[in-house]
Amino acid sequence: MKPEADGGALYRLLRRAIDVRADEVRAVVVSFVYFYFALGSWFVLRPMRDTVAASSGATQLSWLWVGTLSTMLVANAAFSALAVRVAPRKIVPYAYHGIAISLVVFYGAFRAFGTVEGSTADIWLGRAFYIWTSVFNLFVASLFWSFMADGFRSDQARRLFGFIGVGGTLGSITGSAATAELTSWLGPANLLLVSCILLEIAVLAAMRFPHNASGVASPPVGDLDARPAVARANDTLRGTALGGSVWAGFSHTVKSPYLFGVAIFLMLFTFGSSFLYFEQSAIVGQTFPDRTSRTVALAQIELAVQVLTVLVQVFFTGRIIRWFGMGVALAFLPVVSMIGFGALGITSSYAAIAAFVIARRAGNFALTNPAMEVLFTVVPREDKYKAKSFIETFVYRMGDQAGAWTFAGLAAVGVSLTTTAWIAVPISLTWLGVALWLARRHNELARAGTPRADGDA
Repeated sequence: MKPEADGGALYRLLRRAIDVRADEVRAVVVSFVYFYFALGSWFVLRPMRDTVAASSGATQLSWLWVGTLSTMLVANAAFSALAVRVAPRKIVPYAYHGIAISLVVFYGAFRAFGTVEGSTADIWLGRAFYIWTSVFNLFVASLFWSFMADGFRSDQARRLFGFIGVGGTLGSITGSAATAELTSWLGPANLLLVSCILLEIAVLAAMRFPHNASGVASPPVGDLDARPAVARANDTLRGTALGGSVWAGFSHTVKSPYLFGVAIFLMLFTFGSSFLYFEQSAIVGQTFPDRTSRTVALAQIELAVQVLTVLVQVFFTGRIIRWFGMGVALAFLPVVSMIGFGALGITSSYAAIAAFVIARRAGNFALTNPAMEVLFTVVPREDKYKAKSFIETFVYRMGDQAGAWTFAGLAAVGVSLTTTAWIAVPISLTWLGVALWLARRHNELARAGTPRADGDA
């Protein structure tokens, strides 16, 4: 039977955009839908969180970031404890149900104590909400990609992760649009219930993922031992828990050069993102005199980012990674950052910052992030959940905090925006070196097959 007959019309449609096999269609579609609703759930709440940030001063916001970092460490320990006791295929439902319950609790608290805007209860409840949702948003995305790394082989991930990422991009657009339309009708507090519903739909989609389908990694490349494939696949179907230590995410990241390299890569990314965020805020503030014109300018940048991201994700991401390799995919953003920060070092103009932000953010969503998620397809299953979660949540926020403190320190001693931009250039060069090393190491591990428990061959 021809592949087209197996996959039908949907297969032929997907083949126009990506290199998908007929027996991979179900897994790709389920993953797309899962990510759409998961990110849609978060982006419904993001404007509520950002409202808290907008009403806080710079000093207060920095303390909120400290609170987020501390809470992230506790949340990581709780997640690892769950992963020790629960089978991987059950982690998503348990974790997402827990997040949904927390949102219901916040809904009740807002109804009971947040009715008087500006009151002490309202302020502290808003701060708690900001910290928790800043933790929640990273866990939702990180757990999704852990699920993907566990379900697809490295060669499949290179072809398919870019297109699957489109689901998240469309979900973020839909979630933001829903909030804009529903806030005046439902009220802000009721949006928490909308977010819960979307999150539960994401759980239903995740439960439909074909773990043992033809064309989907079964067992994953980085499984727990070297027993025959059939025995390991049976463990997957029975739902064997990961076991191990609650602190394995941290200890494995520190001990494995490969995982440590991924952590450094992400930390350098977030460090540079913090620099760029503050540069953007300063330049936009200097260029546009009033709030309305600033909002319009930032909205135009956001629209350009989203449109460019979708176009690249649908038609180019998988092909770029497959044709040019992981090295090009991972090196793209460091090279763009070197050029962009260099341009800002020459001229702190709105045109320069807008072009840089669009290129960097679209490049991250469409190319670097899918490529980085491919890196985790060659590590042991335990690390796909524990170490990956630690890196993409706690390490991510730590990089944010380090970048913010460094930028604030430079500004406090009178360093100009242009000089600060030049300081970011050698940091981006270091990031480029890490990216190239990771790409080479990933290719070696992918060729070697099942890695050792520390993630290195």
